Amino acid sequence: MALPDSQIPWGAPYRLIAAEKWKAKSAAMGIPLTETLVEFAQPRSGMQVLDLATGTGEPAISLAQRLTPTGHVSGVDLSADLLAIAEKRAQQRGLANISFHQGDAHELPFPDQSFDLATCRFGVMFFADVDKALRELRRVLRPGAQACFVVWGPFDQPYWQATMGLVVKHAGEPAIMPGGQDPFRFAQAGSLSEALRKAGFSATTEETKAVPWNWPGEPEELWEYARSVSVPFRAMLDRVPEEKWPEIEAEVHAALRRQAGKDGVHFDALVVMASGTK
Repeated sequence: MALPDSQIPWGAPYRLIAAEKWKAKSAAMGIPLTETLVEFAQPRSGMQVLDLATGTGEPAISLAQRLTPTGHVSGVDLSADLLAIAEKRAQQRGLANISFHQGDAHELPFPDQSFDLATCRFGVMFFADVDKALRELRRVLRPGAQACFVVWGPFDQPYWQATMGLVVKHAGEPAIMPGGQDPFRFAQAGSLSEALRKAGFSATTEETKAVPWNWPGEPEELWEYARSVSVPFRAMLDRVPEEKWPEIEAEVHAALRRQAGKDGVHFDALVVMASGTK
């Protein structure tokens, strides 16, 4: 029996396989977003930085490169398998000021007031108890430290409408089922700032930005990748009747080709940047 969408592990086997298969192109796709978050966070020499839900290592690796030779970045994630990929990537770059830790955002494995800065890229939306996780994050920050987040903006934007939106049209049901992991949990303006304030953060900021979201390959590859890593949409994808897939894939491929150029498939991703201060 398949697990309910809300219980599928974020490091599920099919996602790990996809992460390894497409690691170079996926990393290239995420570079502008990572750079945007790093600039938003403004890391400074000597800082102790926490990257929450680090996955395969970004923005932790980019932060560590920015902080070299002083300062240190600790990346935390639930998935030991994703962390193994992150560690390998950091080693390949010769980084000595970064470490990775398996841990739960709701019970971080660090003492109080350990960090000067925290980042989280596309992670906070999936925490089972957001308030508890944010309060736990605040616990490990030093007074005056900032926590900086980037989350998805609305589902109604070109990238999602050219991919999962077309599946929704044929499936005749919501993209995210009730109780499932929701990438768009904080898409509504002000909602993440409100969650930060509820957890005790002050001086909150929030803005919606368009960030380049470019796949350096063929449209068909992008769709294969999107299907493989999109854990929150798994329940919907699994319920699509087999006979509908040829038509869906033809429409998706056509939509992605309309965004394609000589060097890949090009979108602007609408994301929400938010921060709060302890």
